[in-house]
Amino acid sequence: MKVNVLAFGIAKDIFGSSSVDVELPGQNTTGSLKKSLEERYPRLKQLASYMVAVNNEYAPDQEILTERDEIAIIPPVSGG
Repeated sequence: MKVNVLAFGIAKDIFGSSSVDVELPGQNTTGSLKKSLEERYPRLKQLASYMVAVNNEYAPDQEILTERDEIAIIPPVSGG
């Protein structure tokens, strides 16, 4: 299954683009997506934390994904 992943903040710099297509073999969960992205973009693992949003809501690693889902990587946000 192929999904399109939107990137924000530092994730956009890591991906080199505002979105990437990812092929998910086997399990199609948020956790397997994170693993696939971290293998493809090792710098992603260096972030203190990041969240995955599916259809505008933060998703746990067990969330089942479909090709129609809107998926986004939300990096940690700092402010002052």
